[in-house]
Order: sequence, then C-alpha cells, then structure tokens
Amino acid sequence: MSLDTVVEDIREEARARAEEIRTDGESRADEIVEDAEADAERIREEAREEVERRIEQEREQELSSAKLEAKQQRLEARREVLEDVREDVRDRIAAIDGDEREELTRALLAAAAEEFPADETVRVHGRADDADLLETVVEAFERFAVGDPVDCLGGVVVESDESRVRVNNTFDSVLEDVWEENMREITARLFEE
Repeated sequence: MSLDTVVEDIREEARARAEEIRTDGESRADEIVEDAEADAERIREEAREEVERRIEQEREQELSSAKLEAKQQRLEARREVLEDVREDVRDRIAAIDGDEREELTRALLAAAAEEFPADETVRVHGRADDADLLETVVEAFERFAVGDPVDCLGGVVVESDESRVRVNNTFDSVLEDVWEENMREITARLFEE
C-alpha cells in the first residue's frame, strides 16, 4: 500500500467519523430541541393551569364576598323592617285610650298587686299622661298610692319600700316580653320563611 492510499484511507475514515459525529450531533441537537420544546410546552401548560387556578380562586373569592355582602344587606334590611314594625307597634300601644287603656292598666296593676303582702304600702308609677287614670284605678287597692311618673307607654311600675319589691308591668315590658318570645314567628311571618 502506498502512502497515498493510506492517507486517503485515513481521510476517508476521518470523513466518515466526522459525518458520524455530525449526524450524532444533529441527532443530539434534535433531541435537545425536542426536550426543550417539551419543557417549554410543559411550562406553558403549568403556567396556564396556574393562571386558570388563580382566576378560579379569585372568582370564588369575589363570589363569596358578594354573597356575604348580599346576606349582610338582607339582614340589615330585615333589622330595619323589624325595627319599623316594632316602632309601629309601640306607637299603636301608646295610642290606646279610653276604656281599653283603663282595662289594661287595671289588669296589669292587679297582676302586680299579687306580689305584695297586704300590709305593705305600695306606690304605683305610670305614664305622666295617665295620672288621672292611675288615681282612679288605685282606689280599688288598699294601701296603694300613686307615685311619681315614669317614662313608659302606659301600664304600671309598682314598688314597696318595706320589702324592696318592684314589679314592672308597663306596656313597654309586656311588649318586650311578647316581642322576644315571638321573634321567630314574627320574622317568619314578615319574611315568609
């Protein structure tokens, strides 16, 4: 073999080896590009999912916040309606007059009188506008006298210094008791629950 043939063989081997390296390099480059594209796609998908998750989370928070605000507004509106109804009832009770007022005042005083021993001196307080009515009603009870007026819608506050007993049988206290005892029914009726 001649030197030229050996050189040509070495060159041919070098070309083949270079081609093999180039092919392997291109193949490896293609793999790297494919991996990079796959990673990029995965990253885009993860980012898209994260954005969608955040959007959904914010939407749920906004919805929850809106529901809470609506509920608070409904409750406030209900409170206002209940307060308006209660104020209307108070006005109607304050407006009771004549025989009906006298009958109610007598019944409340009789119920309160049962709490005091017969030998005690008892003072009966009521609304200033009911002073004459109280004088008339108290005549039926021994040892009872009309005391200073109190701020109320009507009815009586009865007390004795001897036993330190005080009974509040005002229209206000009766309304308060009835209102509290029937709040659920009042609410159900007003708001059709």
